[in-house]
Amino acid sequence: MATVSFKGATRVYPGTEAPAVDKLDLDIEDGEFMVLVGPSGSGKSTALRMLAGLEEVNEGSIYIGEKDVTHRPPKERDIAMVFQNYALYPHMSVADNMGFALKMQGLHKEERAKRVQDAAKLLGLEEYLDRKPKALSGGQRQRVAMGRAIVRDPQVFLMDEPLSNLDAKLRVQTRTQIAELQHRLGVTTVYVTHDQIEAMTMGDRVAVLKDGLLQQVDTPLNLYDGPKNLFVAGFIGSPAMNLIEAEIVDGGAKIGDYVVPIARDILAKAGDDNTLMLGIRPEAFHLADEGLPVKVSVIEELGSDAYLYGNAEHTSVNQQIIARIGTRLHSEKGGVVHLAPDADKLHLFSTSTEERLVA
Repeated sequence: MATVSFKGATRVYPGTEAPAVDKLDLDIEDGEFMVLVGPSGSGKSTALRMLAGLEEVNEGSIYIGEKDVTHRPPKERDIAMVFQNYALYPHMSVADNMGFALKMQGLHKEERAKRVQDAAKLLGLEEYLDRKPKALSGGQRQRVAMGRAIVRDPQVFLMDEPLSNLDAKLRVQTRTQIAELQHRLGVTTVYVTHDQIEAMTMGDRVAVLKDGLLQQVDTPLNLYDGPKNLFVAGFIGSPAMNLIEAEIVDGGAKIGDYVVPIARDILAKAGDDNTLMLGIRPEAFHLADEGLPVKVSVIEELGSDAYLYGNAEHTSVNQQIIARIGTRLHSEKGGVVHLAPDADKLHLFSTSTEERLVA
């Protein structure tokens, strides 16, 4: 096991000007489960491939433990990678797939068999060891790919969107198994996904990337409660945070005819801006006599909760608003309700810099 450090690591693909990964500084602790998350093109997979030795590092360096591996080939990095498409040999049995890398290393047959058996027991694959991959379900194939990584006993696990080929139900089940397994093994793990729900539920910490730049790295709850900028605020959370531009007035922020009370010292941090961005989580809205008028489009009843989807009536711009309503709301489609945000759960961002306004 080992720490991992990106120190100003940059990757620029030939023929392009903008870096795919731009001066990435990121320290991953020994035994930590670190998730890299972001939309397509954010640089998360490129960063993982740089760590694996599959992409060149044009500037900066990468360390595994105390060893500078920036220009070392993959076989000298003591890492094991789990790919999106499993990458299993179809003509080999499960046991042979799991033990193939050990065979290439020249490990003795008995030791090889013991490691494969131990990994199969850990993953619940003992009864499938003689089967070929085509006889397995998608979730079982993914466990075989995990087993192949585990038997190598690496310092670092690298996982590149390993759940994206699974159906929704299996994805939930498998992400729980991976998180539990990583906790039991205690191996430093770097996990790439575009799915922020995976990131929030699996990672010890989450690194959010956009356009090759690291936006914020923190625990899932800290990212949710204290997003550093508008991008992180809108990306982390499902359903997404409501982001509403409001006019700065004396004592608050005005949305149409409704004024959200905000302390003057916080408003002062907006500088010369005449507006600010209000960030309101769906659960931070409540029904009120006075508040933001919202025309109801759909109400999703979930039993204990309901999600209201509607359009804000404060502006000519058609802005969707999502609110989690704790009670069963009987309102017809097209009806208007008033929603007020909880004052202590507001997120405020600068319109010009898109950075968080901190009290």
